[in-house]
Amino acid sequence: MTDQAVLSVRAVEKRFGTFEALRGVSLDISKGEFFALLGPSGSGKTTLLRIISGLEAPNQGAVLVDGVDITGLPPYLRRIGMVFQDFLLFPHKTVAENITFPLKMQRMQAAKKQEQLDWILDFVHLQGLQERYPHQLSGGQKQRVALARGLVSRPELLLLDEPLANLDRELRKEMEVEVRRFQEELGIPFVYVTHNQEEALIMSDRVAVMHQGRIEQIGPKLEVYNAPATRFVATFVGAPNMIEGTVVGAHGDALRIDWDGVELGGRIKDGASPGDRVEIYLKSERIDLNPPEPAGDGDNRIAGTVRDIIFKGQFADYLVRVGNGAELMVSAPPALSGIERGSSVTLGWPLDAGDVFRSPEDVS
Repeated sequence: MTDQAVLSVRAVEKRFGTFEALRGVSLDISKGEFFALLGPSGSGKTTLLRIISGLEAPNQGAVLVDGVDITGLPPYLRRIGMVFQDFLLFPHKTVAENITFPLKMQRMQAAKKQEQLDWILDFVHLQGLQERYPHQLSGGQKQRVALARGLVSRPELLLLDEPLANLDRELRKEMEVEVRRFQEELGIPFVYVTHNQEEALIMSDRVAVMHQGRIEQIGPKLEVYNAPATRFVATFVGAPNMIEGTVVGAHGDALRIDWDGVELGGRIKDGASPGDRVEIYLKSERIDLNPPEPAGDGDNRIAGTVRDIIFKGQFADYLVRVGNGAELMVSAPPALSGIERGSSVTLGWPLDAGDVFRSPEDVS
């Protein structure tokens, strides 16, 4: 990053017994940035968040805030807020008492504590609820209390560990907008852990995709989505179609690939030779769905039959069986004229639409 990093993680490693939870993780996060840590369960993202917050100590490496090494500081001295997935509200304390608990730990004076409470209640729209108890709140109100508690001390940055995972779909969509608004108005970095790629892409500026304790790719969200650097990133971030075939011709990065009797074209970054096995990861929205038509120059064209249509509102997923018996998923508007179950169609996509990687057994 060109700006001064608010948060820097330097070569952090963490082991639990013989299990390596984090392996040499480094990243920088700038002021005002909404940053997502995206990955499946067990990838190390929550462990990294706990090390940043001070709830875990790394075996190696360092955590810096504004250039100051805070690796050895306890959580309450780090000027870092944290919001957890399960809210973790004290059931016997009021909203006000739950929110101001971090200020109590900091031994803040009563007048200043009240000033901070008034500010955050207004900021997260909880006015009038300060005397209620958690059991008297809706799910969305509980989430706002958890956010307020993380922000009340005006931290240097806020860490969020899957904070919307326990909310229903509609409330989650509402809170995605609200959390993003909070971050923009406060202008501090938010570091957001999630396994939900849609959530990460909606809310973040940059994304780090984690796998087996390492960062596989880090960059602006559109770059990560459109140009995955590794097979895992291509699999995890938005590609429901995987085509495995054998290279039958290669010219530079352009390949001709046999997919169980169907010939395709593609491009590969790291080179391949005839006989190599490759995998093509193809996003459903990159495939055009059309009535039967002749093959065009330069693009892949495959004839198929619509087996099923899964309606999802503004778009639908079309499951299309092609000549070799395999199926591809295509996302398209649900009102395509004349296309229904059993329709004959042509699938098409540009040669560079799919992300092509050599199969693991062909990678030395």
